[in-house]
Amino acid sequence: MRDSPRPTPLHAAHVERGAKMVEFCGFHMPLSFEGILAEHESVRTHAGIFDVSHMGEVDFRGPDALRAIQRLVTNDASKLTDDRALYTVVCHEDGGIVDDCIVYRFASDHFRIVVNAANVDKDVQHFVRYAGDLCEIENRSDALALIAVQGPNARELTVRSCGEALREIPSFGLGRGTCAGVEVVAARTGYTGEDGFELFVPNEGALAVWNELLDAGAKPIGLGARDTLRLEARLCLYGNDIDDHTNPYEAGLGWVVKLDASEPCVGHDALVRIKQEGPLRKLVGFRVTSRGIVRAGAEVLDDDDAVVGRVTSGGPAPTVGGAIGMAYVPTAMAQSGSELRLRQRGKILQADQHKGPFYKRESRATP
Repeated sequence: MRDSPRPTPLHAAHVERGAKMVEFCGFHMPLSFEGILAEHESVRTHAGIFDVSHMGEVDFRGPDALRAIQRLVTNDASKLTDDRALYTVVCHEDGGIVDDCIVYRFASDHFRIVVNAANVDKDVQHFVRYAGDLCEIENRSDALALIAVQGPNARELTVRSCGEALREIPSFGLGRGTCAGVEVVAARTGYTGEDGFELFVPNEGALAVWNELLDAGAKPIGLGARDTLRLEARLCLYGNDIDDHTNPYEAGLGWVVKLDASEPCVGHDALVRIKQEGPLRKLVGFRVTSRGIVRAGAEVLDDDDAVVGRVTSGGPAPTVGGAIGMAYVPTAMAQSGSELRLRQRGKILQADQHKGPFYKRESRATP
């Protein structure tokens, strides 16, 4: 973490637009522009743009770049072809999660990992420690802005603004375009449960690209709606739902662990043991059936009111209705449809466990 928060390349534009600003992961970021509920609705029904320039980008270059990636991540990056990406986690030797991230392959000797903002320094140190002998590792976070365009109309809007070549990019694919005279790399990825792109933009061109997308009809969206959107899609937030002390199997991320990959990843032996023994707890989703909203930190109780787990994320669900959340509970208690008893500030609320995402977008978005 830096001593004082710093602006993203788009900070002045947000302030000029009247955004409510907050400090987040060492940056001044927009919490909201016109209100969280309105912004949430804009993304679900049309298209929103997010300044996510606080995220980190780390490039790996050299003949052994793939070996370096394989050593660092749990998923099998050897399956990637050029201009494709995958979601994965990075683990400590004990199986704890260093970070969750996306790996992008530009070429056989050039990969990029996008990491969470709060973890950039920690992640780079981890990457260099375990793979610095294999290839060049460059932290490009200070050179690149990242702009996400998300929503049912995001794909068409971005194609109109950045070029027809983006239309053919598949899910978790990469392409290149030009927006407002600025060359961008477009990844068909996101963190909202909607279709769309994340655009890698040189810092000096970020404002021009941002304004072009606004002029095309996208609505600016802050961190507040980003959180309600990702929670409805049941996407983990590092620092809440996963961290150094959680492992992929208990977090429901065992599907990104490929123990038979050609290069064993850091934490491989621990992950083998955890899988064999089975996790002691599991991250479950829930819908609140009582009156009220449950927030992170609320306690999960057993029938005798003993604390057996904690809520990691919780809040309102503007699209699906009601209040939702995620919590770690003992494995024996993790059963879809089963009731949970939650205590928040001394008040006990009821909830039903829910399997899978709370929200799934309509089939209007092409694969």
